[in-house]
Amino acid sequence: MNDAKEEIKARLPVEDVISQYVELKRAGRTLKGRSPWGVDKTPSFMVSPEKGIWHDFSANKGGDIFTFVMEVEGISFKEALEKLAAQAGVDISKYAGGDAQMARRKARAREALELATKYYQFCLSKSKRVSEYVFYKRNLNRATVKEFRIGYAPQEGRACKKFLMSRGFSEKELGDAGLLNRFNGDMFRGRMIVPFIDTTGNVIGYTARVLDKSEPKYLNTQDTLLFNKSRFIFGLAQAKEAIRKNGFVVIVEGNMDVISSHQAGVKEAVATSGTAMTEQHLKALSRLTNDIRLAYDGDEAGVKAAERAIMMAGDLGLNLTVISDYHGAKDPDELIQKGPELWQKAVQERKPAVEWLLDKYEERVDLTSGFGKKEYSDVALKMLDFVKDKVERAHYEELVARRLNVSREDLRGKESDLEQKMKDKPRRRLKKAKTEAKSDALAKLESNLLAIMVYGGVEGPEELEIPEDETRLAELELVFDNLYKNYSQADLAREVKNLYARLKKELTKSEIEALTQELEREDLEPEREKEILRKITELQKTKK
Repeated sequence: MNDAKEEIKARLPVEDVISQYVELKRAGRTLKGRSPWGVDKTPSFMVSPEKGIWHDFSANKGGDIFTFVMEVEGISFKEALEKLAAQAGVDISKYAGGDAQMARRKARAREALELATKYYQFCLSKSKRVSEYVFYKRNLNRATVKEFRIGYAPQEGRACKKFLMSRGFSEKELGDAGLLNRFNGDMFRGRMIVPFIDTTGNVIGYTARVLDKSEPKYLNTQDTLLFNKSRFIFGLAQAKEAIRKNGFVVIVEGNMDVISSHQAGVKEAVATSGTAMTEQHLKALSRLTNDIRLAYDGDEAGVKAAERAIMMAGDLGLNLTVISDYHGAKDPDELIQKGPELWQKAVQERKPAVEWLLDKYEERVDLTSGFGKKEYSDVALKMLDFVKDKVERAHYEELVARRLNVSREDLRGKESDLEQKMKDKPRRRLKKAKTEAKSDALAKLESNLLAIMVYGGVEGPEELEIPEDETRLAELELVFDNLYKNYSQADLAREVKNLYARLKKELTKSEIEALTQELEREDLEPEREKEILRKITELQKTKK
C-alpha cells in the first residue's frame, strides 16, 4: 500500500487536510495553530508544508496526514487510508494486489448499503403511519431524522432485496452487506431503520426498532465484512466534532438515547450499540478525549457495567465519571422528553465513577453489620486496585474507611491479608492490558534527544537508534527548528546531557512499573518474585 499512500500524499497537501480540523496561520516557512486535542494554552501545533508533516508540541504527537487523521478521528490506519483516498480520488483497490477481490466485495457491500439506506428513507417518507411514529411518538424532528438517516423497512419480506437486485446487486453481495436473513429474505421488516455510520461517513449496517410492543425490540446487523460490533461506536460519526471541541464524551446505553441526546443539544453522546463496552471501544474514544462520562442506569446491570468500565479504564489512564441524576426518569431518552435542559444539566453534574459505584454498593449492604462491612470493603478494595493515581486512591481509602468506621491502616491491613491469600487462591479479575506504548514523557524526551543528535550534530546516547523513516526524520527536523535552532553547540551539548539524565530517570520509572505489574501475576514463581523485589530495590536506589 506504500504506492497508494504516496499517490494520496501527492494529491492532498498536508495543510489542506489539517485545516479541516485546525485553524492554521502562517509562521515563516511553517504553519501554526492550536492543538486539536485542546491541551495547549498557546498555539503549539506546527505544520510543515514543505515536508508534508505535522507535530503537536503540547500533546507530543506528530507524523503525516495518515497519522493525523488516525489520531484526530480515532480510527485505524486502514480507515484513514480509505477516508483520504476518497478525498484524493484515488482508487486504492488497484494497489491491493491479492486483496483486490476482497476490496471489490467490500466496495460492493458499501454501495448496496448506501442504496438500501436511501430506499429505507424513501419508504419512511411515503408512510404516514411510520412518520407519525417517528415524528410524534419518538418526538424526532426532521433535522435529526436527516442527520441520522433514519428510514423504514417495509413489512413485505423481500421488498428491499427485489429493489436492490433490480439495480444490479447479486444475492451474494446483499449477503455480504448483511441485508439478508438465513432464508435469503430481507433481514429487516416492518421496523424503523437507523443506519450504523462509520467515522468515514459510510453506512456499514443497521439497528432496527419495532413500531409496536413485539419482540425483539431491536434487531442489529450481525458481524459482516464491514461491521464489527466489538469495535463500532454508534453516533461517533455525528459526535466526533463536538467531542474534540468540548473535550468530553457521554456514553449512553441505547441508540435512541444517542439520537435524543443529539437533538437535545448534547452532541457528545455515543453508545456501544447492543454490546457490552470493550477495551477497543475505550481505546478508540481515548484518542479523542480522556474525559469519559457514563450515563448508566443504577440497576444491577448498570452497576456491573460501570464496575467493568472502571477496571478497563484503570490502565488506560482515563477519567471516568457517571451521570446519575435522571430526575426520576429511567434513561436519558425519557429525561429528554421531560425537558432537554434537564439532560444538559445532568451531563454537567456527574460523579467520579468509583464514588458512584461505592454509593450504589452502600445502598445494597447493611453497614451496621459485620458481614455488610466485609462485603462492602471487598468490593471497595477490588475497585481501588484499579485507581492508579496515589492521591486519588488515598482520597477513596479515607472515604471507605469513614463509611466503615475504621482507620485507613485497618483497610490497608485487610488489603495485605487479601493479597497474601490470593497468592494461593487466584483472583478472578480482568486481565490487564499490555502497556507496550511508551509514556508521553518518555516519548517526548526521546524525540527531543534524537532531534538534537540528528540535526544539531551533537553525539548522544548509543542506545538511541537514529530512525530511518523519512516522515519521522522530517518530524524531528520540525522539532529541532522550533526548539533548538538558536542554540549554540555548547548549549546543545548541555541540553543533551540534561535530557539524557531525565530519560534515564523516566526509563527507571517505567521499568519499576513493569516489574510491579509482573508481581501481580497469579502464576509467579517464589524465586522470580524475590528476584523482582530485589531488582525494584536496586532501581529505586538509582532513582534517588
